[in-house]
Amino acid sequence: MIRSFSHRPQKIVIIDGQGGRMGKAVIEKLHELYPELETYAIGTNSIATSSMMKAGASYGATGENPAIVNAQDADIIIGPIGIVMANALLGEITPAMAAAIGASHAYKILIPVNRCNHFIVGCQNSTLSEYIQMVCEEVKKELEKE
Repeated sequence: MIRSFSHRPQKIVIIDGQGGRMGKAVIEKLHELYPELETYAIGTNSIATSSMMKAGASYGATGENPAIVNAQDADIIIGPIGIVMANALLGEITPAMAAAIGASHAYKILIPVNRCNHFIVGCQNSTLSEYIQMVCEEVKKELEKE
């Protein structure tokens, strides 16, 4: 089903690292729900970017500078909660990336992950699939705003 956006197409940036499994799942589900949606896959490494591109991302880039540049004009940023924490994702998130993403005016949809010395109090013990469904519901709310 094709949906029209209320005002203009939004720039949706998905940031992931390591193997890109979470970003890949988000992109697949978003494209299932919104086939016309343009998504920007920003991987902290080439494996993550490649995984998200194979999932159907419209654009892709790898590394610190693409994360910083795309965070500046993104409308929605999606990724694991670690993308706003310096040195998270086993060191793949640089302090500059975390600062740029955190300072972005984009609406941030962060997926809780209790790893790498981070524990989010109140975090549900949900599966990745359940979190991806919650992400898509939140994107839908943002896309349908007027």
